[in-house]
Amino acid sequence: MAQYKETSMGAIFQNRALKYGEKAMVAYKKGGSYVDLSWNQMNDLVHKLSWYLLSIGVKKGDRVALFSENRWEWWLSDLAILSIGGVNVPIYATNSPEEAEYILNNSDSKVCICGSNDHLDRVLSVRKKVKKLKEIIVVDTPKGKKPGVLTLQDVLKKGEAYKNKANFDKALKAIKLSDLATLIYTSGTTGNPKGVMLTQSNFVSNVNQIMEGLEEYLTENDTFLSFLPLSHSLERCSGYYLPMFVGAKVAFAESFQTIQQDFVLVKPTCLISVPRLYEKIHAGIVSKVADAPPVKKALFNWAMGVAKANLPYVCKNTKPAGFLGFKLNLAEKLIFSKLKAALGMERLRLAVSGGGPLSVSDAEFFLGMGLMILEGFGLTETTPVTNYNKPWLIKPGTVGPAVKDTEIKIADDGEILIKGPQVMRGYYKNPAATKEAFTKDGFFRTGDIGMIDEDGYLRITGRIKDIIITAGGKNISPQNIENSLKTSAFIEQVAVIGDRRKYLAALIVPAFEELQKWAKKNGIAFSGHQDLIESAQVNAMIGEEVKKYTKQFARVEQIRKFRLLDAEWTQATGELTPSLKVKRKVVNEKYAGEIESMYPEGEGE
Repeated sequence: MAQYKETSMGAIFQNRALKYGEKAMVAYKKGGSYVDLSWNQMNDLVHKLSWYLLSIGVKKGDRVALFSENRWEWWLSDLAILSIGGVNVPIYATNSPEEAEYILNNSDSKVCICGSNDHLDRVLSVRKKVKKLKEIIVVDTPKGKKPGVLTLQDVLKKGEAYKNKANFDKALKAIKLSDLATLIYTSGTTGNPKGVMLTQSNFVSNVNQIMEGLEEYLTENDTFLSFLPLSHSLERCSGYYLPMFVGAKVAFAESFQTIQQDFVLVKPTCLISVPRLYEKIHAGIVSKVADAPPVKKALFNWAMGVAKANLPYVCKNTKPAGFLGFKLNLAEKLIFSKLKAALGMERLRLAVSGGGPLSVSDAEFFLGMGLMILEGFGLTETTPVTNYNKPWLIKPGTVGPAVKDTEIKIADDGEILIKGPQVMRGYYKNPAATKEAFTKDGFFRTGDIGMIDEDGYLRITGRIKDIIITAGGKNISPQNIENSLKTSAFIEQVAVIGDRRKYLAALIVPAFEELQKWAKKNGIAFSGHQDLIESAQVNAMIGEEVKKYTKQFARVEQIRKFRLLDAEWTQATGELTPSLKVKRKVVNEKYAGEIESMYPEGEGE
């Protein structure tokens, strides 16, 4: 018998903690190996932190900011805030002091929980400008004296001493589905970010929508590996609330840099990721094979041929019989099983790709080996999931049908419009932006362009704000061209340029590891990235790659010129959003000189 009505994520957590008790809920890396934390241990800490927040006067609807990298304490803080009816205001771990200041002020946050000393320092540097902030808590032990700052350990002790402990239960039971749960500030590329208001109902609905049809694929015996930012709704809903809902265990990756070692240690059965990880793994495997002895290379290529023949079967969740079945078993034994074991993916049964388009070649590479990758779609404003491929019908290149209780239609200009219980309440303190985000009949405008096929599967063809309108008036979606170019082993990142220009050009970040190998094989001397990108031979080779991977596009969509860049785009350097999408405006501004050099004498105007 459930203890609480499941009208909030806090209530769902209480019910699962009662059910799973000493079972491991999360695992975190300590001294190079993983340590478990049980449901009971987490619940004990959630109560203590909640009691402390109640003791300092945090009431239903009050905002508590959470400025931290991914760690189990993020979950602890979130569950404590939500369990007493508070509103969690996550701040991306990569945000600057000024961005944090804007979010703290705009949200009227009373308390800020910081993860590391670095996050604490960023908040302290702007504290005087944040008028409503009453208290700062830090998870890590502070370096030196920090007046007015409490450590999480201090706070948990104070919470334990709280006299009115029954108030936790009262607060939790008073939460309604319609209550605000979080304000997620979108990583806007222009102007200040907007605070997306998501309710308890949005999250509870979306978790139930995702689970519809996945009951036999996702259970309490599963293990997730978490590495996407929890401040983003994809990880928050699909990589945290979803496994919590089913009672699965989640292990936290140390960082994206250590992801490969963490995979091998954790051996996850489920994965929530963005396309970037699949791209990197695929490129890494292809690169190693290129350097393998001829026999191994031939064996791998044979196995890939078998994988391709297996695609129609795996996409319908069936297994081939006869000679193909025999070849598949052999390929699994000789190649795929070894490859999966080396990657830490031997137990991986279910993987999700979201947050951006997954190239068909990346999807098919993993699917052919029998790794089920389901591409989906959604936005922060939709909690986020609106669509995903079903395990019994996977269609690479689509994001699947709409989840239950969700209506999707395509506007006359091709924009995808959505209505459903997962759609946000609106933008905080921004009625004008809220009004603009919805049609007159209540559909949310996604800003994405798409089409729906005969199976009801949605195909994303571009993003309205990214559409390039050439000087000749042609509308071109750069995403498809960029995805195709990234299939090249020598191209890591790319941004297609050409708005109001006579032709398309591209900024290309090479895959330097591959490029260095190629340069050595071809006797090209270099001492660093700059030498490589200036080499005539390198530019000629990349030019051939560009032609090869764009030959299927119309003449107007061909890349006429390109410039190679000497450093990868990252969040830290400002070109990528937290979900690893390219910030086109930033790239256009940062590389204005390189762009203009591809359009001499105003040629593109």
